Amino acid sequence: MQDARGNIDGQPNPERLLQMGMAFWASKAMLSAVELGVFTQLATGPQPAEDLTRALGLHPRAALDFLDTLVALGLLTRDGGRYANAGDADIFLDRNKPTYVGGLLEMANARLYPFWGSLTEALRSGLPQNESKHGGNLFDTLYSDPARLRGFLHAMSGVSMGAARAIARQFPWGEYRTFIDIGAAQGALPVQVALAHPHLTGGGFDLPVVGPIFDEYIAANGLQDRLRFYPGDFFKEPCPSADVLVMGHILHDWNLTQKLELLAKCHAALPPGGCLIVYDAIIDDERRQNAFGLLMSLNMLIETPGGFDYTGAQCCAWMKEAGFSAARVEPLVGPDSMVIATK
Repeated sequence: MQDARGNIDGQPNPERLLQMGMAFWASKAMLSAVELGVFTQLATGPQPAEDLTRALGLHPRAALDFLDTLVALGLLTRDGGRYANAGDADIFLDRNKPTYVGGLLEMANARLYPFWGSLTEALRSGLPQNESKHGGNLFDTLYSDPARLRGFLHAMSGVSMGAARAIARQFPWGEYRTFIDIGAAQGALPVQVALAHPHLTGGGFDLPVVGPIFDEYIAANGLQDRLRFYPGDFFKEPCPSADVLVMGHILHDWNLTQKLELLAKCHAALPPGGCLIVYDAIIDDERRQNAFGLLMSLNMLIETPGGFDYTGAQCCAWMKEAGFSAARVEPLVGPDSMVIATK
């Protein structure tokens, strides 16, 4: 019998360590499948290997190994020589479905996968390993290229969707009338909250260049009469005011001084009794359980000059330092939690 550490019948076994060390094989196979559109191609129904190979433009040498690898990973099924999507892959990895989360994986494949190859250098130097390594800037690079910006904002919707739906369910929205998402990106959270609570009005605050993409997404969901875009830079201008402000996957981008500045700006924009919701992959206070949150903090090392992820206790303390009277942590979905502070 194998225990959690990979020991078999009490004897040490390297299997767990080898699987972890070589996990990038499986990761890259999945990311390439998303890039190639495997799951979108199969969303119309099962297909034989020959047809799938032709449609995807695969070389015959590796096609069967690739497709059967996806079967072994539980991403595809195979029956009578015909391949089909596994249930979760069909829901979340078909580009034509509104539940698609592959935008994040597309960004991971195009950007993060090669940058993480320099993690050792980042750990030794403390410096980012992305575009800024060659004189660029992450956000300048993303926001100056319309195609990359659209892809990035779509990716942010993918990574935020589960948390957005959980926040729409869990937070007592019936006690409030207005809300604004600070750093709203495409608008995933405002849409989910507004769909679940017809009495609410609000919108999203982000850089002006994001506006057309936000407006397009809001209109696609039929919410343009209740949600609007607020253009601005949260380091240069005050945050817009509402009963509830939300900041998701934003705070971890910045160093401690900047984190405190953003929390203070949110406090200033809220009315008495208003709430701020911050959600991220909040690290557990003992820093032992949320491996994704800790890995995300390493990703901030790769991506930013000073960003880092944080524990719930740290965030609560920062919120109180910014002037909030109370703060609490609530789990959402997967590695994400929200910290709710009241003015």
